[in-house]
Amino acid sequence: MITLDSFRIFLHVLAVCGWVGGQLLMVALVPLLRSISPEAPRLAAARFGRFAWTFLALALFTGIWNLLAVDLGTRDSSYHVALLLKLLLVGVSGASAAAHSATNSVAVRAITGALGLLTALGALFAGAVLVA
Repeated sequence: MITLDSFRIFLHVLAVCGWVGGQLLMVALVPLLRSISPEAPRLAAARFGRFAWTFLALALFTGIWNLLAVDLGTRDSSYHVALLLKLLLVGVSGASAAAHSATNSVAVRAITGALGLLTALGALFAGAVLVA
């Protein structure tokens, strides 16, 4: 049966797929794009960024919605630790992505891109821990 809860969870999973999956796809495509043109990765990243930030905003909105649907007072301390870790990882992922898109330094772009993806994957795992 379709409920508001199932719709909320669907939107959150969709948003996470767009944010994390999009980053994984960009990692896979960058070598191919470089072989096509030196400008191709930058153009693809700019186009991806428009969608990625929308997905992150949707993930944040539905994440808050998810928190409002959970009675945190009935959850044990391990749930709270996993939730705190997830929130920290989401914050670092977003901040890393923002730094990644704002820099012209190849080294900073590499570090912030890797950190953004790794923390996004960590947040995804922490989310799985929360619902398991």
